[in-house]
Amino acid sequence: MDFSLTDEQKALRDSVVRFARNELNAGVIERDRAGRFPRELWRKCGDMGLLGLPAPEQHGGAGADALTCAVALEALGYGCTDGGLGFSVAAHLLACTVPLWLHGSEAQKARYLEGLCRGTLVGAHAITEPDSGSDTFAMRLRATRDGHGWRLQGSKTFISNGPEADLVLVFALTDADKRFAGGITGFLVEGGTPGFKAGQHFAKMGLRTAPVGELNFDEVWVADEAVLGTVGGGAAVFGTAMEWERSLLVALHVGAIERLLDTTVRYARTRQQFGQPIGKFQAVSHKIADMKVQLEAARLLVYRTACRLGSSRSISLDAAMTKLFVSETLVRTALDAVQLHGGYGFMEEYEVERALRDAIGSTIYSGTSEMQRNIIARWLGL
Repeated sequence: MDFSLTDEQKALRDSVVRFARNELNAGVIERDRAGRFPRELWRKCGDMGLLGLPAPEQHGGAGADALTCAVALEALGYGCTDGGLGFSVAAHLLACTVPLWLHGSEAQKARYLEGLCRGTLVGAHAITEPDSGSDTFAMRLRATRDGHGWRLQGSKTFISNGPEADLVLVFALTDADKRFAGGITGFLVEGGTPGFKAGQHFAKMGLRTAPVGELNFDEVWVADEAVLGTVGGGAAVFGTAMEWERSLLVALHVGAIERLLDTTVRYARTRQQFGQPIGKFQAVSHKIADMKVQLEAARLLVYRTACRLGSSRSISLDAAMTKLFVSETLVRTALDAVQLHGGYGFMEEYEVERALRDAIGSTIYSGTSEMQRNIIARWLGL
C-alpha cells in the first residue's frame, strides 16, 4: 500500500501542527496542575474543524475520509503538548460525533451535529459502569418504556468528557433477556435533562485536562426520538464507536511518539557527558533508533487501518492490533524519553514526565491491552 499523502493532506497536517503550537500549548503546565478543561481552546479546535472531521459539510463537518482524519489527529498529537485536550477532542469526535453521523436520524443530525462539529457542544460516550467495564454484559443501567419514551435509571463511571458534556450517548439495558446481543440501546441525553447530572469528577494520574467522572440517571425521561439507531441496536452503535476510536484515536499517539522522538534527539545532540554528546553512546543511540523504528511501524498500522475503516470485514481485528501496538509503543517511547533525559526527564518543566503520565492510560481506555489480545486471539480461532 502506498500511503503517500496528497498535497491537501500535507497542507492540513502542517496547518494543524502550526495551529496546535500557536494556540493550544500556552499555560499547559498550569492547566495540568489544576486539572482544568479549557473550554476556550475547545472552541478553537471547533473553529479549526477538528471536532467534526468526517461529518458531512452540510452539518458543519469537513467531509474528510478516515485516512485524512488520521493525518489531522496525528498532527494534533505532534503539535499539541496538552495530552488531555487532545484526548478529549478524539473521544468527542470518534465516540460521539461519528456514531451520531453514521446512525442518527436526519432530525438528530440537524439538532446536534453542527454543535458537536463547531465546538458549541461537548460530547461524551457513556457505557462503562462501576461493575461493567470490559464486561459489557454486566450492564445495569436500565431503560424502561414510559409512554412515548423511556425512563433511564442507573449510573455510569469513568466517562471521558462527562463532567463537561452537553450531549451524552448513553447505553442502557432495554431487554434483560437479550442483554448485549439485542438488549442494549443507545440514547442521546442532553445536559440539563431532569434527573440527569454529573457525579464525582475524578483526579487522575495523567490526561488531567480531560474531564472524567460519573454520570447519574435518576428516573430520566427521554422521548422515543432520543434513541440512536434502533431499539436493541446499541451493540451496532457501540461497535461503530469502538472501531473508529481504536483505529484513529491512536493517530494522536503516533504524533506524540514523533514529538517525543524529536525532543529526545535534540537533547541527545546537545547534552554533554564525558566530553561528548550523549547521543554518541550506543546505550543512548540504540534506544533512540528503536524509537524511530517503532514510530514508523505504528504510523503504517494506523494508516492501513484508517484506509480499511468502513470497507473491511476484519476491521475489528485491524483496530485491535493497531490499538494494542500503538498504545504500548507510546508508553515504551515515553518511558525511554524520561530515562534518556535523566534527572531532567523527571522534572516538570521539561514536559516529558507529563507525556509519560498521559501515555499510561492509553493501554487502558478504549479497551485494555488484554482485551485487544483477546480479540486478536479470537480472530485466530483460539
